[in-house]
Amino acid sequence: MRSLRVPFVVREATGCAIRTRLKALTARDVEVLRQVGSYLGSLASRDLRVYGQAGFERSAASWAVRKQALTAACSSRWAGAVTKATHDQYALARRAQAAHLHQLETTINAICHRLAQPIGAKGSKRSPGGYRSEREWRAKAQRLRALEARHAQVRADWEAGRVHVVRGGKRLATTRHHLAEAGLTEDEWRARWEAARAFFSADGESGKRFGNETIRVTPDGQVGIKLPRPLGHLANAPHGRYVLTGRVMFAHRGEEWADRIEANRAVAYEIRHDPVRDRWYVTASWKRPALQAVPLETARAHGVIGVDMNADHLAAYRLDEHGNPVGEPRRFAYDLTGSAPHRDAQLRHALTRLMNWAGREGVGAVAIEDLDFTDSTTREKHGRRKKFRQTVSGIPTARLKARIVNMAAEHGLTIVAVDPAYTSRWGAQHWKKPLTTANREMTRHDAAAIAIGRRALGHPVRRRTATPPHDRSDRAGHRAAQAAPSARGREETRPSIPGQRTRSVPPEAEAKAGDQHAQHRSGHAAEHQSWVWTQDSLPLSL
Repeated sequence: MRSLRVPFVVREATGCAIRTRLKALTARDVEVLRQVGSYLGSLASRDLRVYGQAGFERSAASWAVRKQALTAACSSRWAGAVTKATHDQYALARRAQAAHLHQLETTINAICHRLAQPIGAKGSKRSPGGYRSEREWRAKAQRLRALEARHAQVRADWEAGRVHVVRGGKRLATTRHHLAEAGLTEDEWRARWEAARAFFSADGESGKRFGNETIRVTPDGQVGIKLPRPLGHLANAPHGRYVLTGRVMFAHRGEEWADRIEANRAVAYEIRHDPVRDRWYVTASWKRPALQAVPLETARAHGVIGVDMNADHLAAYRLDEHGNPVGEPRRFAYDLTGSAPHRDAQLRHALTRLMNWAGREGVGAVAIEDLDFTDSTTREKHGRRKKFRQTVSGIPTARLKARIVNMAAEHGLTIVAVDPAYTSRWGAQHWKKPLTTANREMTRHDAAAIAIGRRALGHPVRRRTATPPHDRSDRAGHRAAQAAPSARGREETRPSIPGQRTRSVPPEAEAKAGDQHAQHRSGHAAEHQSWVWTQDSLPLSL
Protein backbone atom coordinates (compact mmCIF):
# COMPACT_ATOMS: atom_id res chain seq x y z
CA MET A 1 0.00 0.00 0.00
CA ARG A 2 1.37 3.38 -0.96
CA SER A 3 1.57 6.23 1.51
CA LEU A 4 -1.43 8.57 1.56
CA ARG A 5 -1.19 12.29 0.98
CA VAL A 6 -2.34 14.65 3.71
CA PRO A 7 -5.72 16.38 3.12
CA PHE A 8 -5.50 20.05 2.21
CA VAL A 9 -7.81 23.03 1.72
CA VAL A 10 -8.30 24.05 -1.91
CA ARG A 11 -7.82 27.76 -2.43
CA GLU A 12 -10.50 29.83 -4.08
CA ALA A 13 -9.85 31.16 -7.57
CA THR A 14 -9.08 34.87 -7.68
CA GLY A 15 -10.57 35.51 -11.12
CA CYS A 16 -14.18 36.46 -11.78
CA ALA A 17 -16.05 36.58 -15.12
CA ILE A 18 -19.66 37.47 -15.93
CA ARG A 19 -21.42 37.46 -19.27
CA THR A 20 -24.50 39.08 -20.73
CA ARG A 21 -26.09 39.49 -24.13
CA LEU A 22 -25.76 42.48 -26.42
CA LYS A 23 -29.33 43.27 -27.42
CA ALA A 24 -31.03 45.74 -29.78
CA LEU A 25 -28.10 45.86 -32.20
CA THR A 26 -28.66 47.49 -35.56
CA ALA A 27 -27.36 46.17 -38.87
CA ARG A 28 -24.60 48.77 -38.81
CA ASP A 29 -23.57 47.71 -35.30
CA VAL A 30 -23.28 44.09 -36.39
CA GLU A 31 -21.26 45.03 -39.47
CA VAL A 32 -18.81 47.11 -37.40
CA LEU A 33 -18.38 44.31 -34.87
CA ARG A 34 -17.67 41.80 -37.64
CA GLN A 35 -15.08 44.01 -39.34
CA VAL A 36 -13.25 44.83 -36.10
CA GLY A 37 -13.20 41.19 -34.96
CA SER A 38 -12.01 39.93 -38.33
CA TYR A 39 -9.28 42.54 -38.64
CA LEU A 40 -7.92 42.00 -35.14
CA GLY A 41 -8.17 38.23 -35.65
CA SER A 42 -5.88 38.42 -38.66
CA LEU A 43 -3.35 40.37 -36.59
CA ALA A 44 -3.58 37.81 -33.77
CA SER A 45 -3.01 34.93 -36.20
CA ARG A 46 0.02 36.63 -37.69
CA ASP A 47 1.53 37.38 -34.27
CA LEU A 48 0.96 33.82 -33.03
CA ARG A 49 2.67 32.39 -36.10
CA VAL A 50 5.69 34.62 -35.62
CA TYR A 51 5.90 33.89 -31.89
CA GLY A 52 5.43 30.14 -32.34
CA GLN A 53 8.20 29.86 -34.91
CA ALA A 54 10.69 31.88 -32.89
CA GLY A 55 11.74 28.85 -30.82
CA PHE A 56 13.62 29.87 -27.71
CA GLU A 57 14.70 33.19 -29.21
CA ARG A 58 12.15 35.10 -27.14
CA SER A 59 13.08 38.16 -25.12
CA ALA A 60 11.80 41.56 -24.11
CA ALA A 61 13.47 43.06 -27.16
CA SER A 62 11.68 40.71 -29.56
CA TRP A 63 8.39 41.40 -27.78
CA ALA A 64 8.96 45.15 -28.19
CA VAL A 65 9.55 44.68 -31.92
CA ARG A 66 6.35 42.65 -32.31
CA LYS A 67 4.28 45.14 -30.34
CA GLN A 68 5.68 48.07 -32.28
CA ALA A 69 4.68 46.45 -35.56
CA LEU A 70 1.17 45.73 -34.23
CA THR A 71 0.83 49.27 -32.89
CA ALA A 72 1.36 50.66 -36.37
CA ALA A 73 -1.44 48.39 -37.64
CA CYS A 74 -4.01 49.15 -34.90
CA SER A 75 -3.16 50.94 -31.63
CA SER A 76 -0.94 50.48 -28.60
CA ARG A 77 -3.69 49.08 -26.37
CA TRP A 78 -4.95 46.66 -29.02
CA ALA A 79 -1.34 45.56 -29.64
CA GLY A 80 -0.85 44.87 -25.94
CA ALA A 81 -4.01 42.75 -25.82
CA VAL A 82 -2.97 40.77 -28.92
CA THR A 83 0.54 40.02 -27.63
CA LYS A 84 -0.78 39.01 -24.20
CA ALA A 85 -3.27 36.61 -25.84
CA THR A 86 -0.42 35.19 -27.91
CA HIS A 87 1.69 34.52 -24.83
CA ASP A 88 -1.23 32.86 -23.04
CA GLN A 89 -2.01 30.69 -26.06
CA TYR A 90 1.62 29.64 -26.38
CA ALA A 91 1.82 28.72 -22.68
CA LEU A 92 -1.34 26.65 -22.97
CA ALA A 93 0.00 24.88 -26.06
CA ARG A 94 3.25 24.08 -24.25
CA ARG A 95 1.36 22.52 -21.34
CA ALA A 96 -0.71 20.45 -23.74
CA GLN A 97 2.44 19.43 -25.57
CA ALA A 98 4.04 18.26 -22.32
CA ALA A 99 0.93 16.25 -21.41
CA HIS A 100 0.86 14.66 -24.86
CA LEU A 101 4.53 13.77 -24.61
CA HIS A 102 3.98 12.15 -21.21
CA GLN A 103 1.02 10.16 -22.53
CA LEU A 104 3.05 8.89 -25.47
CA GLU A 105 5.87 7.80 -23.18
CA THR A 106 3.45 5.99 -20.86
CA THR A 107 1.78 4.16 -23.74
CA ILE A 108 5.10 3.18 -25.31
CA ASN A 109 6.36 1.76 -22.02
CA ALA A 110 3.16 -0.23 -21.53
CA ILE A 111 3.31 -1.71 -25.05
CA CYS A 112 6.99 -2.59 -24.67
CA HIS A 113 6.28 -4.35 -21.41
CA ARG A 114 3.44 -6.40 -22.88
CA LEU A 115 5.40 -7.24 -26.02
CA ALA A 116 8.22 -8.60 -23.85
CA GLN A 117 5.80 -11.03 -22.14
CA PRO A 118 5.04 -14.45 -23.66
CA ILE A 119 1.87 -14.60 -25.74
CA GLY A 120 -1.06 -15.51 -23.53
CA ALA A 121 0.80 -14.81 -20.27
CA LYS A 122 -1.54 -13.72 -17.49
CA GLY A 123 -0.96 -10.42 -15.78
CA SER A 124 -1.03 -9.55 -12.13
CA LYS A 125 -2.95 -6.91 -10.27
CA ARG A 126 -0.12 -4.44 -10.64
CA SER A 127 1.27 -5.39 -14.03
CA PRO A 128 -0.48 -6.41 -17.28
CA GLY A 129 0.38 -9.66 -19.00
CA GLY A 130 1.14 -10.52 -22.59
CA TYR A 131 -1.15 -10.20 -25.57
CA ARG A 132 -3.71 -12.88 -26.28
CA SER A 133 -2.68 -13.92 -29.77
CA GLU A 134 0.15 -13.57 -32.24
CA ARG A 135 -2.06 -11.41 -34.47
CA GLU A 136 -2.62 -8.91 -31.67
CA TRP A 137 1.10 -8.99 -30.86
CA ARG A 138 2.01 -8.01 -34.44
CA ALA A 139 -0.63 -5.27 -34.52
CA LYS A 140 0.71 -3.78 -31.29
CA ALA A 141 4.28 -3.98 -32.59
CA GLN A 142 3.22 -1.99 -35.64
CA ARG A 143 1.43 0.52 -33.44
CA LEU A 144 4.54 0.82 -31.30
CA ARG A 145 6.60 1.93 -34.32
CA ALA A 146 3.98 4.57 -35.18
CA LEU A 147 3.95 5.86 -31.61
CA GLU A 148 7.74 6.01 -31.49
CA ALA A 149 7.80 8.08 -34.68
CA ARG A 150 5.19 10.44 -33.27
CA HIS A 151 7.08 10.64 -30.00
CA ALA A 152 10.29 11.60 -31.79
CA GLN A 153 8.47 14.39 -33.65
CA VAL A 154 6.82 15.77 -30.52
CA ARG A 155 10.11 15.55 -28.63
CA ALA A 156 11.87 17.52 -31.35
CA ASP A 157 9.20 20.24 -31.24
CA TRP A 158 9.41 20.34 -27.45
CA GLU A 159 13.17 20.74 -27.41
CA ALA A 160 13.01 23.42 -30.13
CA GLY A 161 10.17 25.30 -28.42
CA ARG A 162 7.78 24.97 -31.38
CA VAL A 163 4.04 24.58 -30.98
CA HIS A 164 1.30 23.86 -33.50
CA VAL A 165 -1.89 25.82 -32.86
CA VAL A 166 -4.95 26.16 -35.09
CA ARG A 167 -6.77 29.38 -34.31
CA GLY A 168 -10.43 28.51 -34.44
CA GLY A 169 -9.92 24.90 -33.42
CA LYS A 170 -8.53 21.84 -35.16
CA ARG A 171 -11.85 20.03 -34.94
CA LEU A 172 -13.71 22.82 -36.72
CA ALA A 173 -10.98 22.98 -39.36
CA THR A 174 -11.33 19.23 -40.00
CA THR A 175 -15.10 19.56 -40.22
CA ARG A 176 -14.62 21.59 -43.44
CA HIS A 177 -13.84 18.32 -45.25
CA HIS A 178 -16.85 16.47 -43.75
CA LEU A 179 -19.70 18.95 -44.07
CA ALA A 180 -22.27 16.32 -45.02
CA GLU A 181 -21.51 14.22 -41.94
CA ALA A 182 -21.67 17.30 -39.70
CA GLY A 183 -24.94 18.44 -41.27
CA LEU A 184 -23.57 21.86 -42.24
CA THR A 185 -23.50 23.88 -45.40
CA GLU A 186 -20.40 25.71 -46.52
CA ASP A 187 -21.89 29.08 -45.51
CA GLU A 188 -22.79 27.80 -42.04
CA TRP A 189 -19.32 26.38 -41.54
CA ARG A 190 -17.76 29.63 -42.78
CA ALA A 191 -19.79 31.65 -40.26
CA ARG A 192 -18.61 29.43 -37.41
CA TRP A 193 -15.01 29.55 -38.62
CA GLU A 194 -14.94 33.34 -38.82
CA ALA A 195 -16.57 33.68 -35.39
CA ALA A 196 -14.02 31.31 -33.83
CA ARG A 197 -11.02 33.11 -35.35
CA ALA A 198 -12.20 36.63 -34.54
CA PHE A 199 -10.35 38.54 -31.83
CA PHE A 200 -12.25 41.09 -29.75
CA SER A 201 -10.84 41.31 -26.22
CA ALA A 202 -9.27 44.25 -24.37
CA ASP A 203 -7.42 44.27 -21.05
CA GLY A 204 -8.45 46.68 -18.34
CA GLU A 205 -6.40 49.53 -16.86
CA SER A 206 -6.79 50.80 -13.32
CA GLY A 207 -7.06 54.57 -13.13
CA LYS A 208 -8.61 54.92 -16.58
CA ARG A 209 -12.21 55.96 -17.06
CA PHE A 210 -14.50 53.06 -16.10
CA GLY A 211 -11.47 50.74 -15.96
CA ASN A 212 -10.96 50.26 -19.72
CA GLU A 213 -10.07 52.67 -22.50
CA THR A 214 -10.40 50.23 -25.44
CA ILE A 215 -13.83 48.69 -24.73
CA ARG A 216 -15.64 51.04 -22.38
CA VAL A 217 -18.91 50.12 -20.67
CA THR A 218 -20.59 52.88 -18.69
CA PRO A 219 -22.69 52.28 -15.55
CA ASP A 220 -25.89 52.75 -17.57
CA GLY A 221 -24.84 49.98 -20.01
CA GLN A 222 -23.54 51.99 -22.98
CA VAL A 223 -20.78 50.15 -24.89
CA GLY A 224 -18.11 52.14 -26.70
CA ILE A 225 -15.27 50.66 -28.77
CA LYS A 226 -11.97 52.27 -29.72
CA LEU A 227 -11.63 51.36 -33.39
CA PRO A 228 -8.29 50.26 -34.89
CA ARG A 229 -6.61 52.95 -36.95
CA PRO A 230 -7.45 51.45 -40.41
CA LEU A 231 -11.15 51.26 -39.43
CA GLY A 232 -11.39 54.78 -38.05
CA HIS A 233 -13.77 55.82 -40.82
CA LEU A 234 -16.51 53.71 -39.18
CA ALA A 235 -16.54 55.86 -36.02
CA ASN A 236 -19.76 57.55 -34.91
CA ALA A 237 -18.30 59.26 -31.81
CA PRO A 238 -15.31 61.54 -31.16
CA HIS A 239 -11.72 60.26 -30.90
CA GLY A 240 -12.26 57.34 -33.28
CA ARG A 241 -14.82 55.53 -31.14
CA TYR A 242 -17.95 53.64 -32.08
CA VAL A 243 -20.87 53.51 -29.62
CA LEU A 244 -23.31 50.61 -29.96
CA THR A 245 -27.02 51.24 -30.04
CA GLY A 246 -27.92 48.50 -27.60
CA ARG A 247 -27.33 48.59 -23.85
CA VAL A 248 -26.03 45.83 -21.60
CA MET A 249 -26.96 44.89 -18.05
CA PHE A 250 -25.13 42.37 -15.88
CA ALA A 251 -27.59 40.52 -13.68
CA HIS A 252 -25.06 38.27 -11.97
CA ARG A 253 -22.53 40.19 -9.84
CA GLY A 254 -23.85 43.39 -11.33
CA GLU A 255 -23.32 45.37 -8.13
CA GLU A 256 -19.71 44.22 -7.82
CA TRP A 257 -19.05 45.15 -11.44
CA ALA A 258 -20.67 48.57 -10.97
CA ASP A 259 -18.56 49.26 -7.89
CA ARG A 260 -15.38 48.50 -9.84
CA ILE A 261 -16.10 50.72 -12.82
CA GLU A 262 -17.33 53.58 -10.59
CA ALA A 263 -13.95 53.42 -8.83
CA ASN A 264 -12.12 53.25 -12.21
CA ARG A 265 -10.64 49.83 -11.40
CA ALA A 266 -9.46 47.51 -14.18
CA VAL A 267 -12.10 45.41 -15.96
CA ALA A 268 -11.32 43.34 -19.07
CA TYR A 269 -13.98 42.84 -21.75
CA GLU A 270 -14.43 40.32 -24.54
CA ILE A 271 -17.08 40.38 -27.28
CA ARG A 272 -18.08 37.09 -28.92
CA HIS A 273 -20.53 36.06 -31.62
CA ASP A 274 -22.58 32.87 -31.46
CA PRO A 275 -23.33 32.03 -35.11
CA VAL A 276 -25.70 29.18 -34.23
CA ARG A 277 -28.09 31.48 -32.35
CA ASP A 278 -26.91 34.62 -34.16
CA ARG A 279 -26.35 36.44 -30.86
CA TRP A 280 -23.60 38.70 -29.56
CA TYR A 281 -22.30 38.47 -26.00
CA VAL A 282 -19.97 40.60 -23.88
CA THR A 283 -17.94 39.12 -21.01
CA ALA A 284 -16.52 41.24 -18.18
CA SER A 285 -13.71 39.81 -16.05
CA TRP A 286 -11.50 41.09 -13.27
CA LYS A 287 -9.15 39.84 -10.59
CA ARG A 288 -10.20 39.78 -6.99
CA PRO A 289 -7.74 39.98 -4.10
CA ALA A 290 -6.50 36.62 -2.90
CA LEU A 291 -8.27 35.55 0.27
CA GLN A 292 -6.49 33.78 3.09
CA ALA A 293 -7.30 30.08 3.09
CA VAL A 294 -9.35 28.73 5.99
CA PRO A 295 -7.26 26.47 8.28
CA LEU A 296 -8.02 22.78 7.95
CA GLU A 297 -9.04 22.40 11.59
CA THR A 298 -11.49 25.29 11.29
CA ALA A 299 -12.98 23.91 8.07
CA ARG A 300 -13.82 20.52 9.60
CA ALA A 301 -14.89 21.78 13.05
CA HIS A 302 -18.62 21.29 12.29
CA GLY A 303 -18.28 18.14 10.22
CA VAL A 304 -17.97 17.66 6.49
CA ILE A 305 -19.89 16.27 3.57
CA GLY A 306 -17.99 13.57 1.69
CA VAL A 307 -18.63 13.53 -2.06
CA ASP A 308 -17.80 10.65 -4.37
CA MET A 309 -17.71 11.73 -8.01
CA ASN A 310 -19.04 9.32 -10.63
CA ALA A 311 -19.85 9.34 -14.32
CA ASP A 312 -23.58 10.03 -13.82
CA HIS A 313 -24.06 11.30 -10.27
CA LEU A 314 -22.49 12.71 -7.12
CA ALA A 315 -22.83 10.48 -4.05
CA ALA A 316 -22.77 12.52 -0.83
CA TYR A 317 -22.96 11.69 2.87
CA ARG A 318 -22.82 14.00 5.88
CA LEU A 319 -20.40 13.19 8.72
CA ASP A 320 -20.12 14.88 12.09
CA GLU A 321 -16.82 16.07 13.55
CA HIS A 322 -16.18 12.60 15.01
CA GLY A 323 -16.50 10.86 11.64
CA ASN A 324 -19.94 9.32 12.24
CA PRO A 325 -22.43 9.23 9.31
CA VAL A 326 -25.49 11.38 9.97
CA GLY A 327 -28.82 11.03 8.23
CA GLU A 328 -29.31 9.39 4.86
CA PRO A 329 -27.08 9.32 1.77
CA ARG A 330 -27.84 11.79 -0.99
CA ARG A 331 -27.35 11.42 -4.72
CA PHE A 332 -27.25 14.30 -7.21
CA ALA A 333 -27.64 12.97 -10.73
CA TYR A 334 -26.58 14.61 -13.98
CA ASP A 335 -26.55 13.66 -17.65
CA LEU A 336 -23.28 14.32 -19.49
CA THR A 337 -24.56 13.45 -22.96
CA GLY A 338 -25.40 15.95 -25.65
CA SER A 339 -23.91 19.34 -26.35
CA ALA A 340 -21.30 21.10 -24.23
CA PRO A 341 -23.75 23.76 -22.90
CA HIS A 342 -26.13 20.98 -21.84
CA ARG A 343 -23.36 19.13 -20.01
CA ASP A 344 -22.21 22.29 -18.25
CA ALA A 345 -25.76 23.10 -17.19
CA GLN A 346 -26.28 19.58 -15.83
CA LEU A 347 -23.10 19.70 -13.77
CA ARG A 348 -23.84 23.21 -12.51
CA HIS A 349 -27.35 22.19 -11.46
CA ALA A 350 -26.03 19.15 -9.54
CA LEU A 351 -23.41 21.24 -7.76
CA THR A 352 -26.00 23.88 -6.88
CA ARG A 353 -28.22 21.28 -5.22
CA LEU A 354 -25.19 19.88 -3.36
CA MET A 355 -24.18 23.31 -2.04
CA ASN A 356 -27.73 24.17 -0.99
CA TRP A 357 -28.01 20.91 0.93
CA ALA A 358 -24.63 21.49 2.60
CA GLY A 359 -25.78 24.94 3.69
CA ARG A 360 -28.97 23.54 5.24
CA GLU A 361 -26.99 20.88 7.11
CA GLY A 362 -24.75 23.51 8.69
CA VAL A 363 -21.39 21.96 7.79
CA GLY A 364 -18.36 24.05 6.97
CA ALA A 365 -16.56 21.95 4.35
CA VAL A 366 -17.12 19.60 1.44
CA ALA A 367 -14.57 16.80 0.94
CA ILE A 368 -13.72 15.58 -2.57
CA GLU A 369 -11.06 13.35 -4.07
CA ASP A 370 -8.02 14.88 -5.72
CA LEU A 371 -8.54 12.87 -8.90
CA ASP A 372 -6.32 12.85 -11.98
CA PHE A 373 -7.14 10.39 -14.77
CA THR A 374 -4.42 11.38 -17.23
CA ASP A 375 -2.89 7.88 -17.16
CA SER A 376 -5.98 5.80 -16.36
CA THR A 377 -7.88 6.11 -19.64
CA THR A 378 -5.35 4.50 -21.97
CA ARG A 379 -6.35 1.20 -23.57
CA GLU A 380 -2.92 -0.24 -22.87
CA LYS A 381 -3.48 0.01 -19.12
CA HIS A 382 -6.98 -1.49 -19.03
CA GLY A 383 -6.79 -3.63 -22.17
CA ARG A 384 -10.15 -4.70 -23.56
CA ARG A 385 -12.17 -3.20 -20.70
CA LYS A 386 -13.75 -0.65 -22.99
CA LYS A 387 -16.76 0.07 -20.77
CA PHE A 388 -14.52 0.72 -17.79
CA ARG A 389 -12.35 3.09 -19.84
CA GLN A 390 -15.45 4.93 -21.01
CA THR A 391 -16.69 5.20 -17.43
CA VAL A 392 -13.39 6.65 -16.23
CA SER A 393 -13.24 9.05 -19.16
CA GLY A 394 -16.81 10.17 -18.50
CA ILE A 395 -16.13 11.38 -14.97
CA PRO A 396 -15.99 15.21 -15.23
CA THR A 397 -12.91 15.78 -13.10
CA ALA A 398 -11.65 18.93 -14.82
CA ARG A 399 -15.03 20.64 -15.05
CA LEU A 400 -15.93 19.77 -11.47
CA LYS A 401 -12.63 21.12 -10.15
CA ALA A 402 -13.13 24.33 -12.08
CA ARG A 403 -16.64 24.93 -10.75
CA ILE A 404 -16.94 23.43 -7.29
CA VAL A 405 -14.34 25.68 -5.63
CA ASN A 406 -15.92 28.94 -6.78
CA MET A 407 -19.47 27.74 -6.15
CA ALA A 408 -18.51 26.61 -2.63
CA ALA A 409 -16.97 30.02 -1.92
CA GLU A 410 -20.25 31.70 -2.88
CA HIS A 411 -22.07 29.53 -0.31
CA GLY A 412 -19.47 30.10 2.42
CA LEU A 413 -18.09 26.55 2.23
CA THR A 414 -14.55 25.21 2.06
CA ILE A 415 -13.32 22.46 -0.26
CA VAL A 416 -11.02 19.84 1.28
CA ALA A 417 -9.16 17.58 -1.17
CA VAL A 418 -8.06 14.11 -0.04
CA ASP A 419 -6.01 11.29 -1.49
CA PRO A 420 -8.30 9.06 -3.61
CA ALA A 421 -6.41 5.84 -2.84
CA TYR A 422 -8.56 2.90 -1.66
CA THR A 423 -11.62 5.02 -0.81
CA SER A 424 -14.04 2.87 -2.83
CA ARG A 425 -12.55 -0.43 -1.69
CA TRP A 426 -12.28 0.41 2.00
CA GLY A 427 -15.60 2.22 2.08
CA ALA A 428 -17.44 -0.78 0.68
CA GLN A 429 -15.55 -3.11 3.02
CA HIS A 430 -16.21 -1.25 6.26
CA TRP A 431 -19.36 0.85 5.73
CA LYS A 432 -21.66 -0.63 3.10
CA LYS A 433 -22.95 -3.62 5.05
CA PRO A 434 -23.26 -2.02 8.52
CA LEU A 435 -25.36 0.90 7.20
CA THR A 436 -27.61 -1.18 4.94
CA THR A 437 -31.07 -1.58 6.47
CA ALA A 438 -34.54 -2.48 5.28
CA ASN A 439 -35.26 1.21 4.67
CA ARG A 440 -31.82 2.29 3.50
CA GLU A 441 -30.05 1.05 0.39
CA MET A 442 -26.32 1.66 0.56
CA THR A 443 -24.26 1.56 -2.62
CA ARG A 444 -20.54 1.31 -3.08
CA HIS A 445 -20.47 5.00 -3.98
CA ASP A 446 -22.27 6.02 -0.78
CA ALA A 447 -19.74 4.05 1.25
CA ALA A 448 -16.91 5.71 -0.68
CA ALA A 449 -18.36 9.13 0.25
CA ILE A 450 -18.10 8.15 3.93
CA ALA A 451 -14.49 7.07 3.43
CA ILE A 452 -13.69 10.40 1.75
CA GLY A 453 -15.30 12.37 4.55
CA ARG A 454 -13.51 10.44 7.29
CA ARG A 455 -10.18 10.91 5.55
CA ALA A 456 -10.82 14.66 5.33
CA LEU A 457 -11.57 14.72 9.07
CA GLY A 458 -8.32 12.93 9.86
CA HIS A 459 -9.96 9.67 10.99
CA PRO A 460 -9.14 6.20 9.67
CA VAL A 461 -11.60 4.80 7.17
CA ARG A 462 -12.38 1.55 8.97
CA ARG A 463 -14.77 1.48 11.91
CA ARG A 464 -12.93 -0.97 14.18
CA THR A 465 -9.62 -2.72 14.43
CA ALA A 466 -9.27 -6.44 13.80
CA THR A 467 -11.06 -8.79 16.20
CA PRO A 468 -8.73 -9.98 19.01
CA PRO A 469 -7.80 -13.63 19.39
CA HIS A 470 -10.54 -15.70 20.98
CA ASP A 471 -8.21 -17.49 23.37
CA ARG A 472 -6.49 -14.34 24.68
CA SER A 473 -9.03 -11.56 24.33
CA ASP A 474 -7.61 -9.63 27.27
CA ARG A 475 -4.26 -9.27 25.56
CA ALA A 476 -5.66 -7.52 22.50
CA GLY A 477 -6.77 -4.43 24.39
CA HIS A 478 -9.40 -2.08 22.98
CA ARG A 479 -10.85 -2.84 19.56
CA ALA A 480 -12.53 0.55 19.00
CA ALA A 481 -10.71 2.80 16.54
CA GLN A 482 -13.51 5.35 16.33
CA ALA A 483 -11.82 8.05 18.43
CA ALA A 484 -8.20 9.02 18.63
CA PRO A 485 -6.23 8.07 21.77
CA SER A 486 -6.09 11.74 22.78
CA ALA A 487 -9.83 12.36 22.43
CA ARG A 488 -11.64 13.40 25.59
CA GLY A 489 -14.06 10.90 27.07
CA ARG A 490 -12.54 7.93 25.32
CA GLU A 491 -11.88 5.99 28.52
CA GLU A 492 -14.67 7.40 30.68
CA THR A 493 -17.49 5.40 32.27
CA ARG A 494 -20.17 4.22 29.90
CA PRO A 495 -23.72 5.37 30.69
CA SER A 496 -25.68 3.02 32.92
CA ILE A 497 -28.58 1.21 31.28
CA PRO A 498 -31.13 -0.15 33.78
CA GLY A 499 -32.56 -3.62 33.40
CA GLN A 500 -31.27 -7.14 33.15
CA ARG A 501 -28.03 -7.51 31.15
CA THR A 502 -26.47 -10.81 30.17
CA ARG A 503 -22.81 -11.53 30.82
CA SER A 504 -22.55 -8.47 33.08
CA VAL A 505 -22.75 -7.47 36.70
CA PRO A 506 -26.21 -7.08 38.26
CA PRO A 507 -28.01 -3.76 37.86
CA GLU A 508 -27.59 -2.94 41.55
CA ALA A 509 -23.81 -2.94 41.12
CA GLU A 510 -23.80 0.09 38.80
CA ALA A 511 -22.06 2.16 41.48
CA LYS A 512 -18.94 0.12 40.86
CA ALA A 513 -19.12 0.33 37.06
CA GLY A 514 -16.63 3.18 36.87
CA ASP A 515 -14.27 1.84 39.52
CA GLN A 516 -12.30 -0.90 37.85
CA HIS A 517 -10.16 -1.40 40.98
CA ALA A 518 -13.24 -2.55 42.90
CA GLN A 519 -13.74 -5.55 40.63
CA HIS A 520 -12.60 -9.05 41.47
CA ARG A 521 -9.39 -8.66 39.43
CA SER A 522 -6.08 -7.64 40.89
CA GLY A 523 -4.47 -4.46 39.55
CA HIS A 524 -6.07 -2.62 36.70
CA ALA A 525 -8.89 -3.94 34.53
CA ALA A 526 -7.93 -6.70 32.17
CA GLU A 527 -9.32 -4.96 29.11
CA HIS A 528 -7.11 -1.92 29.80
CA GLN A 529 -3.83 -3.77 30.25
CA SER A 530 -1.78 -6.17 28.17
CA TRP A 531 -0.90 -9.14 30.42
CA VAL A 532 2.43 -10.92 30.21
CA TRP A 533 2.44 -14.66 30.64
CA THR A 534 4.79 -15.38 33.53
CA GLN A 535 5.00 -18.12 36.10
CA ASP A 536 4.68 -15.79 39.09
CA SER A 537 1.69 -13.55 38.25
CA LEU A 538 -1.53 -14.56 36.52
CA PRO A 539 -4.66 -12.47 36.00
CA LEU A 540 -7.45 -13.72 38.22
CA SER A 541 -9.88 -13.48 35.30
CA LEU A 542 -8.15 -16.37 33.49
